[in-house]
Amino acid sequence: MTKAIRLDKLLANMGYGSRREIQILARSGRIVFDGSELRKADDRIALDADLPERMEIDGEPLDPLPGLCLMLNKPEGVTCSHKEAGPLVYSLLPERWRRRDPALSTVGRLDKETSGLLLLTDDGTLLHRIISPKNHVAKRYVATLARPLRGDEADAFAAGTLMLEGEDKPLAPAALEVVSETEARLTITEGRYHQVRRMFAALGNHVETLHRDRIGGLDVPEHLGPGEWRVMGEADIDRIFDAKAQAPGDEA
Repeated sequence: MTKAIRLDKLLANMGYGSRREIQILARSGRIVFDGSELRKADDRIALDADLPERMEIDGEPLDPLPGLCLMLNKPEGVTCSHKEAGPLVYSLLPERWRRRDPALSTVGRLDKETSGLLLLTDDGTLLHRIISPKNHVAKRYVATLARPLRGDEADAFAAGTLMLEGEDKPLAPAALEVVSETEARLTITEGRYHQVRRMFAALGNHVETLHRDRIGGLDVPEHLGPGEWRVMGEADIDRIFDAKAQAPGDEA
């Protein structure tokens, strides 16, 4: 059975304003549903999947309903935080989306100087499914290095014995693909603090640029430029958990 919710509660939770402001929107005829004005803010609305196609606010389609999942091509210089100083990833989204309840959260983080594929969602169950270690969702990074690769990095990363400075638990096996003498793709299943940078540092190298281009079986679309985002569909989400995107060390 489809859940129904009061119009003012729905729109307030989606960031369109306070309940009082939603009442004003409705009374002024600025909310249209199936071609007719909705003037009563206490009307109950069914949360059907096609609601954003049937409702308009000020002539614009309704924002995506709760259960929203986005992919963002994060540029360098923005931070995955709600509170830290400086440009934040949330500033790349529509302003009212920062007032949504439940709130949008990043699925894991990329540090300020790392670019690439970042997922955001208000679906807590999906978020934990992606980041849960038991699901082994792999993440691939492209690293540009300060010094040429010495040749033993792939074996060292794949061994499952590499220790990071200040830690007492070895890293899970990771897969290295050499692109050039100073560029490599590294696929990991963990998300430790600055992990990729610290892995190369442990072998005497320094990461100059870092870009995440894949999560599970989901790649950054070629047409999605830095700072751009799009809403994900079910097919996109399924690709995250694509069985063909095996974690390093998993058997095919």
